[in-house]
Amino acid sequence: MTWMDVLWAVVRILIVMTVALGGMAYLTLFERRVVGFFQRRPGPNRVGWQGLLQPIADGVKLLFKQEIVPSNADRFTYFLAPAISLTAAFMLFAVIPIQSNFMITDINVALIYVLAMSSLGTYGIILAGWSSGSKYSFLGGLRSCSQMISYELSLGLSIIPVILYAGTFSLNGIVLAQQSFWAHAIASPLNLLAAIPIMIAFIVFMISIFAETNRAPFDLPEAENELVAGYHTEYSSMKFAMFFLGEYVAIIAASALAATVFLGGWLGPEWFGPISGLVWFVFKTGLFIFLYVWVRATVPRFRYDQLMRFGWLILLPLALVNVVLMATLAVFGIGIPPAA
Repeated sequence: MTWMDVLWAVVRILIVMTVALGGMAYLTLFERRVVGFFQRRPGPNRVGWQGLLQPIADGVKLLFKQEIVPSNADRFTYFLAPAISLTAAFMLFAVIPIQSNFMITDINVALIYVLAMSSLGTYGIILAGWSSGSKYSFLGGLRSCSQMISYELSLGLSIIPVILYAGTFSLNGIVLAQQSFWAHAIASPLNLLAAIPIMIAFIVFMISIFAETNRAPFDLPEAENELVAGYHTEYSSMKFAMFFLGEYVAIIAASALAATVFLGGWLGPEWFGPISGLVWFVFKTGLFIFLYVWVRATVPRFRYDQLMRFGWLILLPLALVNVVLMATLAVFGIGIPPAA
């Protein structure tokens, strides 16, 4: 590897991080305006034209807020927890292919890496709940721990049918495998049977990823009507902002991952010339982000017993049966491309 390769890798990292931070800032405005639309109110529209400077105002406010550290907190862990959550969210972007020739890195175990990083983010929440010295924060951390363990199982199982279809753990390889899906299906209508477990896997994946990112209706770790603010009750100023950043960056990363694994990522008609791949990737990611906001605006929060029952008694068995179904099709060579 030459110094030019290292320089180009650093440039890619800076570009992705800058876009992710900017996207996170304006995702907050997008969410508040869309939720306002669903609730028949305008949302923030005072700071700047149509409220476009509202995210900047929010960031400045959080930056200059007084920082309060609980007297009985474990200080090292208390400061470490938000950094873990934010870092884990950013690390997800390392393997997501934005275009055919633009990604930070392409490794042959990308999906395993994604699962590892999503699990690492859980530690930040658990440590925040424990280190704060507050019973509300501790209960929020416990809820998060059990919720993440429950839904990570379904999340991991939901991507196995995609791996069986594509024959690789590489996200770039999965995108390329989807390129020939319809041509392979037309060659034999029997191959369309593979679409059934893929569709079921998509549904399981989306439900699980909502739970993994602690979003409504699975936002039990920070249920305001029960736990004040859950695991970040005792956080203020920029440490609270780091949890806030981590959650919204994780939403963007999860949406980009869903678009890559199930909607072909940067694949699409060449309507926009050289930037077609980027346009289609952004469009597909935006659809999933809108789905996040839509669900928050329309679906009520589960009770905790309903959340756990749904994860263990419905979602996990469904994901297991789906893996068996896809594996059966793979054994008989139905719907699996020859290259896989």
